[in-house]
Amino acid sequence: MPMHSQDDGPRTSFILGNVILALAAVMLLFFGTLWEQFGIWALFLWMLMAVLGVYFISQDSGSQPPGPPN
Repeated sequence: MPMHSQDDGPRTSFILGNVILALAAVMLLFFGTLWEQFGIWALFLWMLMAVLGVYFISQDSGSQPPGPPN
């Protein structure tokens, strides 16, 4: 049975950040249509998603590194 030394908090935030960044990337494929519908708000929404994605990915960068491998 594997022993987990960390809780799933950093991993969850890392996955959430990647999902948000993936949605922001998909949003770029439809950006012309979104721009016609929402105007400048489409750009603000994309920037917000990019910032949140990077924030969640880098949130666990301050945690302690794991010990040496066994």
